[in-house]
Amino acid sequence: MAEAPGPAADAAPDAPVFPERLSAGYRSFLGDRFRQERQRYEELAESGQNPEILLIGCCDSRVSPEVIFDARPGELFVVRNVANLVPPYETGGQFHGVSAALEFAVQALMVKHIVVMGHARCGGIRSFAEKRAPLSSGDFIGKWMSIIAPAADMLEDPGEEPSPDYITRLELAAVDQSLANLMTFGSVRRRVAAGEMHLHGAYFGIATGRLLVRDPADGVFKPLVEHLPERVSLFGAS
Repeated sequence: MAEAPGPAADAAPDAPVFPERLSAGYRSFLGDRFRQERQRYEELAESGQNPEILLIGCCDSRVSPEVIFDARPGELFVVRNVANLVPPYETGGQFHGVSAALEFAVQALMVKHIVVMGHARCGGIRSFAEKRAPLSSGDFIGKWMSIIAPAADMLEDPGEEPSPDYITRLELAAVDQSLANLMTFGSVRRRVAAGEMHLHGAYFGIATGRLLVRDPADGVFKPLVEHLPERVSLFGAS
Protein backbone atom coordinates (compact mmCIF):
# COMPACT_ATOMS: atom_id res chain seq x y z
CA MET A 1 0.00 0.00 0.00
CA ALA A 2 1.42 3.37 -1.01
CA GLU A 3 2.36 5.75 1.74
CA ALA A 4 0.38 8.95 2.10
CA PRO A 5 2.22 12.09 1.06
CA GLY A 6 4.36 13.62 3.77
CA PRO A 7 3.67 16.93 5.47
CA ALA A 8 3.90 20.29 3.77
CA ALA A 9 7.71 20.10 3.89
CA ASP A 10 7.56 18.05 0.68
CA ALA A 11 5.40 20.62 -1.09
CA ALA A 12 6.77 23.50 -3.08
CA PRO A 13 6.66 26.76 -1.12
CA ASP A 14 4.03 29.27 -2.11
CA ALA A 15 5.21 31.78 -4.66
CA PRO A 16 5.85 35.20 -3.09
CA VAL A 17 2.99 37.62 -3.62
CA PHE A 18 3.84 41.06 -4.96
CA PRO A 19 3.06 43.58 -2.18
CA GLU A 20 -0.59 44.57 -2.36
CA ARG A 21 0.27 48.16 -1.44
CA LEU A 22 2.40 48.43 -4.59
CA SER A 23 -0.20 46.73 -6.75
CA ALA A 24 -2.89 49.12 -5.56
CA GLY A 25 -0.60 52.11 -5.93
CA TYR A 26 0.34 51.16 -9.47
CA ARG A 27 -3.31 50.82 -10.48
CA SER A 28 -3.99 54.23 -8.99
CA PHE A 29 -0.97 55.65 -10.88
CA LEU A 30 -2.27 54.25 -14.18
CA GLY A 31 -5.73 55.70 -13.68
CA ASP A 32 -4.59 59.08 -12.45
CA ARG A 33 -1.06 60.46 -12.88
CA PHE A 34 0.06 58.34 -15.83
CA ARG A 35 -3.14 59.10 -17.69
CA GLN A 36 -2.63 62.84 -17.11
CA GLU A 37 1.08 62.81 -17.93
CA ARG A 38 1.23 60.12 -20.59
CA GLN A 39 2.52 62.53 -23.21
CA ARG A 40 5.29 63.57 -20.83
CA TYR A 41 6.36 59.95 -20.34
CA GLU A 42 6.29 59.33 -24.09
CA GLU A 43 8.48 62.38 -24.67
CA LEU A 44 10.94 61.25 -21.99
CA ALA A 45 11.10 57.78 -23.53
CA GLU A 46 11.76 59.24 -26.96
CA SER A 47 14.20 62.04 -26.13
CA GLY A 48 15.75 60.74 -22.89
CA GLN A 49 16.06 62.51 -19.58
CA ASN A 50 17.46 66.00 -19.20
CA PRO A 51 17.11 66.99 -15.53
CA GLU A 52 18.86 70.14 -14.35
CA ILE A 53 19.03 69.07 -10.71
CA LEU A 54 20.86 66.24 -8.99
CA LEU A 55 19.42 65.71 -5.52
CA ILE A 56 21.31 63.58 -3.01
CA GLY A 57 18.97 62.55 -0.23
CA CYS A 58 18.49 59.96 2.48
CA CYS A 59 16.85 56.61 1.80
CA ASP A 60 14.56 57.21 4.81
CA SER A 61 11.03 56.40 3.63
CA ARG A 62 9.71 59.62 5.19
CA VAL A 63 11.81 61.92 3.00
CA SER A 64 10.84 61.50 -0.65
CA PRO A 65 12.32 64.33 -2.78
CA GLU A 66 9.75 63.88 -5.54
CA VAL A 67 6.95 64.40 -3.01
CA ILE A 68 8.60 67.26 -1.09
CA PHE A 69 9.35 69.23 -4.26
CA ASP A 70 6.22 68.16 -6.17
CA ALA A 71 8.44 67.07 -9.05
CA ARG A 72 7.23 65.84 -12.42
CA PRO A 73 8.80 62.82 -14.13
CA GLY A 74 12.22 63.69 -15.53
CA GLU A 75 12.81 66.79 -13.38
CA LEU A 76 15.05 65.38 -10.66
CA PHE A 77 17.98 62.98 -10.88
CA VAL A 78 17.85 61.46 -7.40
CA VAL A 79 20.49 59.53 -5.46
CA ARG A 80 19.42 58.20 -2.05
CA ASN A 81 21.56 56.50 0.56
CA VAL A 82 21.85 56.20 4.34
CA ALA A 83 22.13 59.75 5.75
CA ASN A 84 22.41 61.48 2.35
CA LEU A 85 26.20 61.25 2.29
CA VAL A 86 28.72 61.95 -0.45
CA PRO A 87 32.05 60.15 0.05
CA PRO A 88 35.27 61.96 -0.83
CA TYR A 89 36.82 61.18 -4.20
CA GLU A 90 38.82 57.95 -4.21
CA THR A 91 39.40 55.15 -6.68
CA GLY A 92 40.15 52.22 -4.40
CA GLY A 93 37.80 49.25 -4.25
CA GLN A 94 35.27 48.37 -6.91
CA PHE A 95 31.86 49.67 -5.85
CA HIS A 96 31.14 53.38 -5.90
CA GLY A 97 27.38 53.87 -6.24
CA VAL A 98 27.24 57.54 -5.27
CA SER A 99 30.37 58.41 -7.22
CA ALA A 100 29.03 56.64 -10.32
CA ALA A 101 25.73 58.52 -10.14
CA LEU A 102 27.61 61.78 -9.56
CA GLU A 103 29.85 61.11 -12.55
CA PHE A 104 26.85 60.50 -14.80
CA ALA A 105 24.87 63.51 -13.56
CA VAL A 106 27.79 65.95 -13.79
CA GLN A 107 29.53 64.76 -16.94
CA ALA A 108 26.75 63.19 -19.03
CA LEU A 109 23.53 64.92 -17.95
CA MET A 110 25.38 68.19 -17.27
CA VAL A 111 23.12 69.11 -14.37
CA LYS A 112 23.20 72.75 -13.29
CA HIS A 113 22.54 72.20 -9.59
CA ILE A 114 23.48 69.63 -6.95
CA VAL A 115 21.40 69.65 -3.78
CA VAL A 116 22.40 67.67 -0.69
CA MET A 117 19.28 67.36 1.46
CA GLY A 118 19.55 66.19 5.05
CA HIS A 119 16.62 65.72 7.37
CA ALA A 120 15.56 65.67 11.00
CA ARG A 121 15.51 62.44 13.01
CA CYS A 122 17.95 60.67 10.74
CA GLY A 123 18.60 57.14 11.97
CA GLY A 124 22.04 56.93 10.39
CA ILE A 125 23.22 60.12 12.07
CA ARG A 126 21.83 59.00 15.43
CA SER A 127 23.49 55.59 15.16
CA PHE A 128 26.84 57.30 14.59
CA ALA A 129 26.35 59.76 17.45
CA GLU A 130 25.30 57.02 19.87
CA LYS A 131 28.11 54.70 18.74
CA ARG A 132 25.64 51.85 18.31
CA ALA A 133 26.84 48.28 17.96
CA PRO A 134 26.99 46.92 14.38
CA LEU A 135 23.84 45.26 13.08
CA SER A 136 25.91 42.62 11.29
CA SER A 137 29.46 41.35 11.03
CA GLY A 138 29.87 43.45 7.88
CA ASP A 139 29.06 46.66 9.80
CA PHE A 140 28.07 48.28 6.52
CA ILE A 141 26.25 51.15 8.24
CA GLY A 142 29.13 51.90 10.58
CA LYS A 143 31.69 51.95 7.79
CA TRP A 144 29.47 54.15 5.63
CA MET A 145 28.73 56.58 8.46
CA SER A 146 32.45 57.04 9.12
CA ILE A 147 32.28 59.54 6.24
CA ILE A 148 30.94 62.13 8.70
CA ALA A 149 33.76 61.67 11.22
CA PRO A 150 35.50 64.92 10.14
CA ALA A 151 32.23 66.83 10.68
CA ALA A 152 31.71 65.25 14.10
CA ASP A 153 35.25 66.18 15.09
CA MET A 154 34.31 69.84 14.65
CA LEU A 155 31.58 69.54 17.29
CA GLU A 156 31.90 68.99 21.01
CA ASP A 157 31.99 65.52 22.55
CA PRO A 158 28.32 64.53 22.94
CA GLY A 159 28.98 62.26 25.90
CA GLU A 160 27.13 59.01 26.57
CA GLU A 161 23.71 60.34 25.58
CA PRO A 162 23.78 62.87 22.73
CA SER A 163 21.17 65.60 23.15
CA PRO A 164 18.51 66.29 20.48
CA ASP A 165 20.26 69.61 19.81
CA TYR A 166 23.56 67.83 19.19
CA ILE A 167 21.89 65.37 16.79
CA THR A 168 20.39 68.26 14.82
CA ARG A 169 23.73 70.04 14.60
CA LEU A 170 25.40 66.83 13.45
CA GLU A 171 22.71 66.33 10.80
CA LEU A 172 23.46 69.83 9.48
CA ALA A 173 27.21 69.31 9.74
CA ALA A 174 26.87 66.12 7.69
CA VAL A 175 25.33 68.16 4.86
CA ASP A 176 28.29 70.56 5.06
CA GLN A 177 30.68 67.60 4.97
CA SER A 178 29.02 66.15 1.87
CA LEU A 179 29.21 69.54 0.12
CA ALA A 180 32.92 69.69 0.93
CA ASN A 181 33.39 66.14 -0.34
CA LEU A 182 31.68 67.04 -3.61
CA MET A 183 34.48 69.52 -4.25
CA THR A 184 37.07 66.74 -4.08
CA PHE A 185 35.74 65.53 -7.45
CA GLY A 186 37.60 67.28 -10.26
CA SER A 187 34.59 67.38 -12.58
CA VAL A 188 32.49 69.08 -9.91
CA ARG A 189 35.25 71.52 -8.99
CA ARG A 190 35.82 72.56 -12.59
CA ARG A 191 32.15 73.15 -13.39
CA VAL A 192 31.56 75.05 -10.14
CA ALA A 193 34.60 77.24 -10.81
CA ALA A 194 33.32 77.95 -14.32
CA GLY A 195 29.92 78.99 -12.97
CA GLU A 196 28.25 76.17 -14.87
CA MET A 197 26.97 74.38 -11.77
CA HIS A 198 25.99 75.33 -8.23
CA LEU A 199 26.00 73.36 -4.97
CA HIS A 200 23.26 73.69 -2.36
CA GLY A 201 22.55 72.34 1.10
CA ALA A 202 19.05 71.76 2.44
CA TYR A 203 17.44 70.25 5.53
CA PHE A 204 13.87 68.93 5.85
CA GLY A 205 11.89 68.77 9.09
CA ILE A 206 9.75 65.65 8.98
CA ALA A 207 7.30 66.70 11.70
CA THR A 208 7.00 70.33 10.58
CA GLY A 209 7.50 70.18 6.82
CA ARG A 210 9.88 73.14 7.12
CA LEU A 211 12.71 73.25 4.59
CA LEU A 212 15.93 75.00 5.55
CA VAL A 213 18.34 76.06 2.80
CA ARG A 214 22.03 76.71 3.42
CA ASP A 215 23.11 80.29 2.78
CA PRO A 216 26.46 80.00 0.94
CA ALA A 217 27.55 83.39 2.27
CA ASP A 218 27.61 82.37 5.94
CA GLY A 219 26.83 78.64 5.96
CA VAL A 220 23.67 79.15 8.02
CA PHE A 221 20.58 77.07 7.25
CA LYS A 222 17.58 79.38 6.88
CA PRO A 223 13.86 78.71 6.18
CA LEU A 224 13.00 78.76 2.48
CA VAL A 225 9.43 79.75 3.40
CA GLU A 226 8.73 81.65 6.60
CA HIS A 227 5.06 80.84 7.11
CA LEU A 228 3.87 77.26 6.75
CA PRO A 229 0.22 76.39 6.05
CA GLU A 230 -2.04 75.50 8.94
CA ARG A 231 -2.57 71.85 9.73
CA VAL A 232 -5.78 70.53 8.18
CA SER A 233 -7.75 67.63 9.61
CA LEU A 234 -10.64 65.67 8.14
CA PHE A 235 -12.92 68.14 9.89
CA GLY A 236 -11.24 71.29 8.65
CA ALA A 237 -8.41 73.44 9.91
CA SER A 238 -7.08 72.77 13.38
